Parts: sequence; C-alpha cells; structure tokens
Amino acid sequence: MKPEALPFLLLGVAGSLIASLSQVLLKTESGREHGSFLKEYLNVRVIGAYVLLALSVLLTMLAYRGLPLSMGPVFESCSYVFVTLFGVLLFKEKLGRRRLPALLLILAGILLYTL
Repeated sequence: MKPEALPFLLLGVAGSLIASLSQVLLKTESGREHGSFLKEYLNVRVIGAYVLLALSVLLTMLAYRGLPLSMGPVFESCSYVFVTLFGVLLFKEKLGRRRLPALLLILAGILLYTL
C-alpha cells in the first residue's frame, strides 16, 4: 500500500468503528421497554445511532476516493473486531475458545491484505 493511501485507510477504519458504535447503541436500546411504537423508534439513542450510521457511510465514501474498492473487505473485517470488542467490554459477553482464534485470523488477514 502506498503511504499516501494511509489517511484514506484510516477514514475507512474510522467509518467501520463508528458503524460499530451505532450497532452498540441500537443493541442497548433494543433491550429497553418503551411503552409505544413511536417511543421505540423516535428516541435519542435510536436517532443518534442512525446519525452515526450515516456518518460512517460518509467516511467510507470518502475513504474510497483514495482507495480501490477491493479494500472494502478490510473495513468490513474491522467491524467484526470492533463489535466483538464492544460486546466483551460493554455487554460482558464471553470471548470463548472459538472467537479468539477467529479474531486473530481476521486481524492477520487484515494485516496481510494491507501490506
């Protein structure tokens, strides 16, 4: 990868991170009682999650201005890592014997692909 592509790669990874944060917000909100259909979908966390999702799409589009489309799997793979880390840190999910090697393989694939 060319050094001038690094800022675009960071934009794409940031987009993936923000999309993962959006998923975390939606997950936390899905476990709450809202009382009505409108309160379930028109509240600060849900609207904030969708704003974050729109921001992640914008960052990803900007990233593709300096990167080939073939870098898309890297961004997608980063989101798997982020979502798993947020699950472990925020929701106290277990990493397990199968998830850790899978995450390490994903990280190794990201590194091999970007080098």
